[in-house]
Amino acid sequence: MMTVIGIILTLILSVLFPGIIAITKAKVSGRKPPFILQPLFDILRLFRKTTIYSTTTSFIFQLAPLVYFASVVIALLFIPFFGDTGVFSFEGDFVFFAYLLAFGKFFMIIGAMDTGSSFEGMGANREAFYSLLVEPAYFLLMGSLALLSNYISFAGLFSALHFNTDLAYLVIPVSVYVFLFITMIENSRMPVDDPKTHLELTMVHEVMVLDNSAFDLALIHIAGWLKFVIYGTLIANFLINGQESTLIKSLEFVGINILFAVLIGVVESFRARNKLAKNPQWIIMLSALAIIVFITTLIITSKLILN
Repeated sequence: MMTVIGIILTLILSVLFPGIIAITKAKVSGRKPPFILQPLFDILRLFRKTTIYSTTTSFIFQLAPLVYFASVVIALLFIPFFGDTGVFSFEGDFVFFAYLLAFGKFFMIIGAMDTGSSFEGMGANREAFYSLLVEPAYFLLMGSLALLSNYISFAGLFSALHFNTDLAYLVIPVSVYVFLFITMIENSRMPVDDPKTHLELTMVHEVMVLDNSAFDLALIHIAGWLKFVIYGTLIANFLINGQESTLIKSLEFVGINILFAVLIGVVESFRARNKLAKNPQWIIMLSALAIIVFITTLIITSKLILN
């Protein structure tokens, strides 16, 4: 029951998430904010348009948006909600979760290359490179959490990890920080990419989808919204106490994701975009932070003894 409620709330929040980010950025910059559902109206407009395919593309380009969207939706089913397991749960499911998202991204990359465009190939190359660099940060962090909790599934990890030990006060804030910027990288947001830029030489995700239109482009945008809330849900699982009532946990879940959207809007308002050549070093910094957490966990749990 809790999982069903969590999935419904996730779908609702995914619609509101881009609007909250846009409103936050408008407020910070002193502009009149758009209507919170404006991104949804833009998607509905895309659904009414006719999809156009280049004559140089094959079935791979047409299939890529659907596979990408499906991979994100299935990944959502692995996320635990309110202390309950996800629809699918097994030992090592966080590994399957990561490579499920990678599978969808792989199709987007080969779909971009299928267009025969040098610009889209350039964006696909950057997307693949950044994903390669951020992957160690995710697995080092999840490995640290597995050592702390003695569980190797999402449900076990989050049921055992809360602010109930001194070590948790160290690990959870760092984990939230790393997950925040993994979200920014995976969704091609600031400071790695600027979704509003129109300069192809510095674009990443946006240049990959230049040839996508109508229904296909709508699926890509919706999948991006869902990925935002998926990572927000992972963060919420650190903070929500499983002993509270369903209503309280639901309110906390909604509140945490709204704060997450506001935080992303604030970060994008005050954080300048990195120089393109500096992105790899910045992403590797997240892995370095995760390594520190991993080594600290090994020492504290007596799995690494220093003489």
